[in-house]
Amino acid sequence: MSADHSGVRRTERSERPTGPGGPDPTGGPERPLVWLPFPPDGIGGLPDGLEYAHWDGGAEFPTDPARCAFYCVPYMKGAEVSRRPLSAMTSVRVIQTLTAGVDDMQPALADLPPGVRLCNARGVHDASTAELALALVLAALRDIPGFVRAQDAGRWQPGFRPALADKSVLVVGYGGVGRAIEDRLVPFECERVVRVARSARVTERGPVHPVGALPELLPDADVVVLCTPLTDTTRGLVDAGFLGRMKDGALLVNVARGPVVDTEALLAELRSGRLRAALDVTDPEPLPAGHPLWHAPGVLVTPHVGGPSSAFLPRAVRLLRGQLERFAAGEPPLHVVATTG
Repeated sequence: MSADHSGVRRTERSERPTGPGGPDPTGGPERPLVWLPFPPDGIGGLPDGLEYAHWDGGAEFPTDPARCAFYCVPYMKGAEVSRRPLSAMTSVRVIQTLTAGVDDMQPALADLPPGVRLCNARGVHDASTAELALALVLAALRDIPGFVRAQDAGRWQPGFRPALADKSVLVVGYGGVGRAIEDRLVPFECERVVRVARSARVTERGPVHPVGALPELLPDADVVVLCTPLTDTTRGLVDAGFLGRMKDGALLVNVARGPVVDTEALLAELRSGRLRAALDVTDPEPLPAGHPLWHAPGVLVTPHVGGPSSAFLPRAVRLLRGQLERFAAGEPPLHVVATTG
């Protein structure tokens, strides 16, 4: 193995992976190369006809990035790590994220060859993120953090707390995660669940309202759950005007992306005691020590753990198998959210 002047470690043909989909032993044409964030030998059922290499964001690349045709982005390693090999990936045809959001990768697309497809992990995180969203709603309403602090102090602290039953819940973002959240709200006897997405439509559970309807919908919501992608349209969507329309005592839950919410505007509402919040994502993120959100009144913070759970790996592996089977067969991938032009 040698390194070129750029520091990229190059793997000679004799050193290339020889596991599933490795070099053609007959000496035939070179197989398309796939970079995976999991060891290929640990994933059963990968299609033949492809060569596999394992890279999970380490300092050294497993092969020359210029040979990579299908790049599965390392999970939860940050934008800087995930984008690092892209400038050298002159042969890449598919970029597969393992996240529902692709905002970390989109800024790098302009430097890629035309026709590269960026795919998200639709369906991988729906159940896990919806579970956390429901947990945050219940924990914040029933004051579970307060009970934990009381337990730590050995203090018995009874009293009435709000229930989710009979509340009006507004779900902002009605893709896979939004639908999964509503699935889990059904048994809790909410007064109603109101759905908002980029455009209006009708579902089997009722209407989905457009984002433009938010000003008239917000004043009636006891709980507002954010699960929308981060785009130019949704960045800063929850600003002072949005928060100002929420009813007194309402709860804001964010399992989307931190920049969907204007942090300073939210802090102003929290400090006044008018609103409460439960946040799995923040802006900035990671939330630095000493940031006022840590100790703002009425806020519960979790460290972006909606996706990382025991549900992740089996669903991620199923997604990759399916996408790679399509890739090996020359078929277009699923869940394409952008194509370079």
